[in-house]
Amino acid sequence: MKLVTFLNPVGIKRIGALVATARGEQVVDLNYAYAAFALDAHNDPRPQAMADALVPADMRELFAGDDRSLDAARRAEVFVIEKNDPGLRGVGGEMLQFRREDVQLLAPIQPTKLWHTAGNFLEHIDEMGEAGFNYEVEKPWIGFYQNTSACIGPDAAIVYPQQLTREVDYELEICAVIKGVRHRRLSVEEAGNAIGGYLIFNDVTARDIQATEFPNRSCGYSKALDTFCPIGPCIVTADEVGDVQNLAMSLRVNGEIRQQSSTGRMCRSMAEIVSYYSGQGFVGGDLVSSGTPAGCAVFHTDPQAWYLKPGDLVECEVEKLGVLRNSVIAG
Repeated sequence: MKLVTFLNPVGIKRIGALVATARGEQVVDLNYAYAAFALDAHNDPRPQAMADALVPADMRELFAGDDRSLDAARRAEVFVIEKNDPGLRGVGGEMLQFRREDVQLLAPIQPTKLWHTAGNFLEHIDEMGEAGFNYEVEKPWIGFYQNTSACIGPDAAIVYPQQLTREVDYELEICAVIKGVRHRRLSVEEAGNAIGGYLIFNDVTARDIQATEFPNRSCGYSKALDTFCPIGPCIVTADEVGDVQNLAMSLRVNGEIRQQSSTGRMCRSMAEIVSYYSGQGFVGGDLVSSGTPAGCAVFHTDPQAWYLKPGDLVECEVEKLGVLRNSVIAG
């Protein structure tokens, strides 16, 4: 499934699935669709209550419901696809599907925790060394929390705070989305089983601020400015992604390729990362990032030419996960 959070045509926030049909891309409202499925398939006496319990209209709650909720969401999606009726309605007359262009996609999830991983791509470590940053792969990684209120979704604007920074950079990453209620001290195998899906993450960074933080192995403020956390465009469930360690990645600014790599170049797999940091405890809907490949502006021979500027369009593309597009505006 390709899971999204969206505003429906009357401005109500809902969760859905992106579905390709002969009529074009559609967004299925999973909560209302499951209620319709429960009534149609099981003659459930309280179909909406069952839907609210199994497929809640909030993405973090959906992932907290683990495979039970994700499987129910999948049944709702299939129900609408198999009915193949654009006029299909919910138990209360609700619309069950919308044209993609008639809704607004938001950040697919509002996590309680987003844990950054740094220094996890071989070529990025090489370019850090060439720039004079000493980093030993064998030692514990650099990791830090994101200000999750800075999360924005596809097509939302990255606000360039010119009073705070003059060196705004990009970092293409992916995030694992944790499913289930509570996880601690996971083995690598257990960590892999705790991952419910993946999304694209652009780890926007104010490099001049970061330069003051890095000596203390801290990167908090420079990455946590408002709107500096674009995620999306959707969460692709793990079963649909398949081998997450073999996905092509690229980042473009105004159509020019700046980063190009593969998740196969990661030093440690997503499951290993989740396992390593699981001592802090993860809950459903938490995000854990991969680190970024080479090609950031800060390590270019002319960084000022590559730093983001108002008017730029940043496109992050990862095989099977889609394209996350965000413009840059002055703020």
